[in-house]
Amino acid sequence: MSSPPTTHDRQSTSAQEVPGDRHADDDSLERIAPRVAGPVRVAGFWSAIVLPFLYVPLLATGLSSAAETLAFLGLLALNVLALYVGHSHLN
Repeated sequence: MSSPPTTHDRQSTSAQEVPGDRHADDDSLERIAPRVAGPVRVAGFWSAIVLPFLYVPLLATGLSSAAETLAFLGLLALNVLALYVGHSHLN
């Protein structure tokens, strides 16, 4: 005769990853480049923190030329990419 599942058994089954979970896409970098996934996530995380400091000189002097505007938009796009890549570094 089998015994009913214990509280521990119920908790472990509910903690399993569910298909479509929000962390399911986090493994794509590990599948593509497993050896560099960790360092790329670390670099993305810290780049996302440091890049906004580069906005300050551009915004302080104003975006008066097309080159400054393009530099700002490039930094912004790079920051968004760094946020996406490094968002799961601390998970």
